[in-house]
Amino acid sequence: MADLQQALATQLANIEKRSGKTLAELAVIIQQSGLQKHSELVAMLKTELGMGHGDANTLVHTVRQSDGQSAAATLSDTQVLDALYTGVKAPLRPIHNQLLEVLAQFGDCEATPKKTYVSYRRKKQFAMIGPATNTQLEIGLNIKDLPQSPRLKVLPAGQMCNFKLRLSTADEVDAELIGWLQAAYQAAG
Repeated sequence: MADLQQALATQLANIEKRSGKTLAELAVIIQQSGLQKHSELVAMLKTELGMGHGDANTLVHTVRQSDGQSAAATLSDTQVLDALYTGVKAPLRPIHNQLLEVLAQFGDCEATPKKTYVSYRRKKQFAMIGPATNTQLEIGLNIKDLPQSPRLKVLPAGQMCNFKLRLSTADEVDAELIGWLQAAYQAAG
C-alpha cells in the first residue's frame, strides 16, 4: 500500500513540475471547467495543458475523489484554502484566516481537508469551516449543548455537527462565536 501511495505522490509531483501549476491550481481548473464526465476532463487537460493521458487520468481521479482526501493529502494547508476560496469565494478567505488565528490560541488541533470544507479535531471533530455560498462561510460546531442564539441553527441528531452558523464578514468573529468555538474545542479533548 505504501508503495502505491509513494508512486501516486511521485506522479502528482511530476505533474506539478511538468505543468508548472500546483495541485490546488490544477484542481481549480478541473472544478471550474464546467465539465462533468471523466473522459471530457481528461481530454480537456490533454488539449489545454498538453498532459499525457496517464497524467490527465490520474489527476482527474485524484481531484474528484468523493471524500476529497486523495488530493487534499498532498496539499499544504495554504494550498487547501487557496482551492476552497477561489474566484467569487475569495473574499471569504480572511474570515477563515481569522478563525484559524482564534483556534491557534486554544492550542493544538488537527486540520483535515475535505472536498468543500476543513474539519478541525482534537480527539474528535469539534468544528467544520468552509464556504457555504459565494457570500457566506459556514461553521459547523460539534458540541452537545450551547446557549440558544438566533445565530445558531440546531441540526437534527445524526448530523456531523450539532450546530451551524454562517458568517458574511470577519466582524462576525466576535466574543460569542469565540466562546462557542472554545467550548467545542474543549469538549473534543
